[in-house]
Amino acid sequence: MSDALKHECGIAVIRLLKPLEYYKEKYGSAFYGVNKMYLMMEKQHNRGQDGAGFASIKLDTKPGERYISRVRSVAQQPIQDIFGKINDRINNELTAHPEYANNVALQKQHIPYIGEVLLGHVRYGTFGKNSVESVHPFLRQNNWMHRNLIMAGNFNMTNVKELFANLIQLGQHPKEYTDTITIMEKIGHFLDDAVSKIYKDLKKEGYNKRDASPLIAERLKVAKILRRAAKNWDGGYAMAGLIGHGDSFVLRDPAGIRPAYYYKDDEIVVVASERPVIQTVFNVNFEDVKELDPGKAIIIKKSGEVRFKQILEPLERKSCSFERIYFSRGSDAEIYQERKMLGKLLMPKVLKAIDNDTKNTVFSYIPNTAETSFFGMIETAEAYINKKKTHTILNGQRSLSAEKVTEILSERARIEKIAIKDVKLRTFITEDSSRDDLVAHVYDVTYGVIKPEDNLVIIDDSIVRGTTLKMSILKMLDRLNPKKIIVVSSAPQIRYPDCYGIDMANLESLVAFRAALGLLKDANKYHIVEDVYNKCMNQTDLDDKHVQNFVKEIYDPFTDEEISDKISELLSDQSINAEVKIIFQPVENLHKACPDHLGDWYFTGNYPTVGGNRVVNRAFINFYEGNNERAY
Repeated sequence: MSDALKHECGIAVIRLLKPLEYYKEKYGSAFYGVNKMYLMMEKQHNRGQDGAGFASIKLDTKPGERYISRVRSVAQQPIQDIFGKINDRINNELTAHPEYANNVALQKQHIPYIGEVLLGHVRYGTFGKNSVESVHPFLRQNNWMHRNLIMAGNFNMTNVKELFANLIQLGQHPKEYTDTITIMEKIGHFLDDAVSKIYKDLKKEGYNKRDASPLIAERLKVAKILRRAAKNWDGGYAMAGLIGHGDSFVLRDPAGIRPAYYYKDDEIVVVASERPVIQTVFNVNFEDVKELDPGKAIIIKKSGEVRFKQILEPLERKSCSFERIYFSRGSDAEIYQERKMLGKLLMPKVLKAIDNDTKNTVFSYIPNTAETSFFGMIETAEAYINKKKTHTILNGQRSLSAEKVTEILSERARIEKIAIKDVKLRTFITEDSSRDDLVAHVYDVTYGVIKPEDNLVIIDDSIVRGTTLKMSILKMLDRLNPKKIIVVSSAPQIRYPDCYGIDMANLESLVAFRAALGLLKDANKYHIVEDVYNKCMNQTDLDDKHVQNFVKEIYDPFTDEEISDKISELLSDQSINAEVKIIFQPVENLHKACPDHLGDWYFTGNYPTVGGNRVVNRAFINFYEGNNERAY
């Protein structure tokens, strides 16, 4: 993606099902879990590079022994930073106490971070300050082991205001107005309540406080706590939690918006945001890694028993398709094929744009996530050229010379690496004119492979704001002097803001929205903007379930092609000599490529939860009134 987006987060949960001595004997180290967590977080660094955090819980510790460890970082390389600190602490303890080296019991007793229950998180700072206090996992502390709660998640809630108000009604005084704190305090409230009730029952049965503790762990019903806490949640989430005595869970939203995968054998239970991460780190097959169903929680009791509980009734499945296009690791077997199909499905539009002149067309891509779609596009181009070769040869019958046949057969799709991203270039100057010049050079190009009569087709995974395309890529490509530049987006036009985890909180930054506004002005229909504003304002006091997305009316007067042409006009200026055309993936093709992941609200405005419509209307109100605020 040429536009920089902050997005998503990644979670990882590891539950060791055997004593630590088992891993020492089989794998050579009692720090097996810590080592695997490092790998899982590194393999998910694509999901978050602003911060990273790790927490662990030791099971069955004695009173007075520390059983929870946590470390977080917002360093430039946060994963390496936190595991560097962990490694230093472990090595210092082993150096100071050689007797720990082959004694797992002493290691567990005296060395932090070693434990049976582990939680990792990588973060992109989509909301709030990018300080270490904003980095997951979050910790809710209590002297009662069962009331300690550690949480991390990949989520955004659309109704934080309502959830915050609910906490106040419960008599709480939350320390921050953020969805993470709000969610953790809500779960913590019902956790406290459940522990208190179980203890009262045990007291009636004649147990003292000390004897009651292990029985509380056995009787605690995590699913019931989650049902009570999640009752009014609206958003996309994969929520992970550890409870002090050793229970752990991951809960997925009922529309399946955010991803969660798990693997279980007799040694380990592991949950992560990405399937190939589990496959790679634990060397297991594709079919062994399962997807956590929407609305369900995987709950691992302290005993090691694994339960799957339906916490919320599933909604229509709306797994995020944009995640498949860009955010997730392309090494996932399904995602790789989906991205290739996105490229294949675009080829008919590309052929039309180049008048079927493949001989005078060079194909390339914007590094790096568009590369797989590029492969799909080229496969289709090759199939078209082969069909054309066959037709020419058959029509020529016996009149073709050997030289002519060789000439016909030699035609192939012309593939070149044209755009090169200079990852070391930093726009360190904030003054506008200087910054613009630096942005224009973020990408470099390969010279000497484009002829003046050539079309240049270059594919990107998506076009969101169009800023880098306008300020850098198109200008750099034009230096190669092609006849025509065709930029192909494997994703449809992004018309609506997101409120479930990706940092697209306003409308005016989206180039498709700006194009629609421009067309309204051109057609003397700009009054529709005020009409939509009034309709949005009239819904501000309605319950979310009654709110409609009236922002769709901004786009309704125009075809997809008209909006694409206007985007082409907005992103190219008089300094560009080549003709510029931008092609977007049709939404129906997106559904063909990703048939099991129909969360397309970025492109259609069909939000997967009721809170989405309120958010998009608020975003439009903010635009109309000139408020530079988030819509949720």
